Parts: sequence; structure tokens; C-alpha cells
Amino acid sequence: MVEHIPLELPDNPRLTGNITHFARALRRGGLPIGPGRVIDAIRAVQVAGFTDKRDFYWTLHACFVNRPEHSRIFAQLFRLYWRDPRYLEHMMAAMLPAIRGVQEERPAQAAEKRAAEALLDGAQAPPKDETDAPKEEETLIEVDASLTMSPSERLKTLDFELMSLAEVAEAKRMLARLSLPIKPLPSRRSSASFGQGRVDAARSLRGALRQGGEMTALALEKPKPRWPNLVALCDISGSMSQYSRIILHFLHAVANERGAGWAQVHAFTFGTQLTNITRHLRTRDVDAALKAAGAQAQDWEGGTRIGQSLDAFNRDWSRRVLGQGAVVLLITDGLDRDDPAALARQMQRLHLSARRVIWLNPLLRWDGFAPKAAGIRAMLPHVDSFRAGHSIESLEALAAAISKPDDVGEKARLMGMIEGA
Repeated sequence: MVEHIPLELPDNPRLTGNITHFARALRRGGLPIGPGRVIDAIRAVQVAGFTDKRDFYWTLHACFVNRPEHSRIFAQLFRLYWRDPRYLEHMMAAMLPAIRGVQEERPAQAAEKRAAEALLDGAQAPPKDETDAPKEEETLIEVDASLTMSPSERLKTLDFELMSLAEVAEAKRMLARLSLPIKPLPSRRSSASFGQGRVDAARSLRGALRQGGEMTALALEKPKPRWPNLVALCDISGSMSQYSRIILHFLHAVANERGAGWAQVHAFTFGTQLTNITRHLRTRDVDAALKAAGAQAQDWEGGTRIGQSLDAFNRDWSRRVLGQGAVVLLITDGLDRDDPAALARQMQRLHLSARRVIWLNPLLRWDGFAPKAAGIRAMLPHVDSFRAGHSIESLEALAAAISKPDDVGEKARLMGMIEGA
């Protein structure tokens, strides 16, 4: 018979309630937390004490976080809930602007909007009282909103990193309907045609031999379409994890779309190491596919080793997946601390192996972006197109430009900045 040991709560019952509420917020934020973990956290705090904020942070972190991708949402929620109460006020002001007396002193940072949404749990702004009604002598201004953006149009331009949980879910649904069509490549091979086409002399002569040398009909042929492979290299380091997660949803839809034209879709993730997640994209259920991909890639939200990862890809995978005129999508911010010369060599090798290399960089969302980082300066000369990759609108622009061999995106402008420096 198992002896049930009663749970001895900390002296301050309010702290216990706060830990419970904090765990509920984490669960709404996507962390798999059940009652058992909440009890473990309360017991751990009882043992560790509540004297040092840093110890308290890592005590709860050990109890609630068991996957690297959950660390960021935990950190944001902890800051909102425990470390600085004014953070919560800022986020409430951003999400519930009708609350009186609360001013937003700064814009929401990455992942804070999702964290605040989990804490507020669907809270609504308080109804206006009579004091909110305009005075008789005040002038009412009517605003014509007929030409303003609809919610879907606004969502298309919103940065993936600044989306709330509901906005991320809606963005994923929109990306699931977005296609990435490609035109066939020129080919010298041909297939039989029973309508229009050019004369197939060899097949016509063989047919005539079967008729005793009399040619009764001409056989026709048409060019056989040749479709390229799509190879995606996604950076899943700390600064890129949210962008890569949503773009991988888009790539899953492309991989499972029939008639888009791609021969095969290959996907690799890299942070500190290279991981091939192609087989997971073939799973029809997107949530199951990305869950399995996340379990295989052990370096989510870790460091960045772009040069080493490209070296591993060029050495082990390029000959297998870059045949048939493959198009490479490189999704990274280019912020790498490795040797720029080695990175440039690997990018040159990748560029020579692929038909086109398209670089999606979320840093292009900034108007004042300049190629100042050594990694970006080393990589930029060895890509065919340099485009933004931070919103639904930027991915729609990619879909329109991917079949244009003369599209260079922002590369020419940025190369001019490098050469003029």
C-alpha cells in the first residue's frame, strides 16, 4: 500500500496561489503542465526557499520546462508575472487600451504579447461608465474607416515574432492555403503526344516498319516537363526560432500540395548542428509533423553555427538533394560568429551546386537595415535573391518571385552598400 504524504505548503498561502496561477498561464502559453508539476513546483520552492529571485526562477524553470523551445515563453511569463509587475501593466495597456490610468511606455517585445495574452486569459476591457460619455460642448469627430485595412490584411503585414497566440494560429491557417508554384525546367527529353507537337521521326519510322514500310501516320512528341527540388535550410537558433516555426508550417503545406510542380521538398534545420527533417514533412497532420521534427532537432533556440552547418550539408547532402536544378531557400538572419572566410567558402560551394539560392532574412523588416554584420557580408555575394521573410506578405511575395530567374530582391541595393563602403 502506497503511503500518501500530505503536501506541506509554504508559509505564505498567497505564494502558493500565485505559483498555481503562473502554472495555468504557462499551460495557456503552450507548455504541457499538469497538476503533478504544480505540486512539484510548490514542494521545490518550499525546499529552495523564496529569498533569491534567480534561485526562484531556476527552481520553477526546472519544474515547468523540459523542452528548449519552451524556455522563451517561460522567461517572458516569469518577467511579466514575478520580476516586474509594470511589464504586465504595459501589456494590458497594449491589449486593453480602454483601461484608464495605464499608459504604454514602450512597444511589446518579442513573445511578450503572447505571454501577456496567456496571463490575461481573455480578459476584456471594462465597460465605459457615464464619465466616459462626451460632454455636450465637446465636438464628436467621425472617422471614415472605409479605406482602412481589414484584420486579415493587417495580419499579413504583422511580424511573426510580435503575433499573439490567436494571431499565430490564424497566420498558420492562412499559410496552409498559400501555394509556392514553380515553372518546369527546359528538358531535352520528350514524351509521346497525341495532339499537338513536333514530329517524332524515330517513332514514325518504327511504325512504318510494322506496316511493311508504308508510313500511314506521323508520330508526334512534346517536351517532357522536368521539375526541380525545393531544399529549405532553416535557422532555429534563439533569434530565428519563431520565424522558422511558422515558415516550416508553410513548407509543410508546400510539401503536401499536389500539382505545385516541385519534384521533392527537402527541409533541414540548423543551429549548432544540421538535422534532416524531410521525412516529418510528409506526415499529413502538420502538428504531428512539426512535433516530431522538434523532437529530432535538439538545438532549438540554441547558438548559431551557420558555416559549420553549411559545411555538413555540402559534405553529406548536397549531391543527394541538389540534383535536377534544385532551388534552395536559406532562412536565417546571417548573424554568425564563425570565421567569415570559411562561411563565404561554404556559401560559394552551395551556390555552385544549386540552380538558385534565395535568402529569406527577417532583419529586412527594418527600414534602416544595412549589411554590417560580417556573416551577412560574407553570404550576400553568393545568393541569387535576398528577400524578407518575417510576415505572410513577404512569403506571398516569395511565391510570386520564385519562378522569375531575374529576381534579385534587395541584393543589388545591399551589394551597392557593401561595395561603396
